[in-house]
Amino acid sequence: MSIAATPEPPYYAVIFSSVRTKINDSYSETAQKMEELAKKQPGFLGIESARDGLGITVSYWRDLESIRNWKMQLDHEKAQEMGRDIWYQSYKTRIAKVERDYGFERETDI
Repeated sequence: MSIAATPEPPYYAVIFSSVRTKINDSYSETAQKMEELAKKQPGFLGIESARDGLGITVSYWRDLESIRNWKMQLDHEKAQEMGRDIWYQSYKTRIAKVERDYGFERETDI
């Protein structure tokens, strides 16, 4: 588990929040495939994800065009359809422009 290494702003974040159904049919495999595929898309910068009841995945992109292209990628469109039909009880996608970021990283484990 790691925090995405993003470039200096500005860039964009796609925040996908979801609540799952109880149906797991090939969900994990598809989610992994989508992450691998996203990493190959022009303009992709990084991804962070967590799930504990509520799932939140944040992907980072260079520009809005890169986000549009990813949304319309054929395999991703199929996965979105499966999500609506089977895997998600509800979800919300938000797109935000990152204008500033900062952080902290400890040099040694404690």
